[in-house]
Amino acid sequence: MFIFAGVALLLTLLSSSLESEESFKAAVECLQSPVAKFALWLVLAGLIYHSVAGVRHLVMDLGIGETLEGGLLGAKITVVVSAVLIIAAGVWIL
Repeated sequence: MFIFAGVALLLTLLSSSLESEESFKAAVECLQSPVAKFALWLVLAGLIYHSVAGVRHLVMDLGIGETLEGGLLGAKITVVVSAVLIIAAGVWIL
């Protein structure tokens, strides 16, 4: 639910930033606060995990990792890849 609300908020911010130069500057100032950066990171973290898990399910649809052992390995890989990408997103946002 928070991914949907966060993306809606970010799209609204994008829309307002495209209206004029002043609104762009206001959007940039809004995203400079630590609270806004943390909220952006949370939304990105949710999107990253959701995307990586979606790729895992696509791979499973190809018949790879459908066993119990394969499913456990796929889950572990999903968590590790997501964690690395989420940390990278946090470094990028700072």
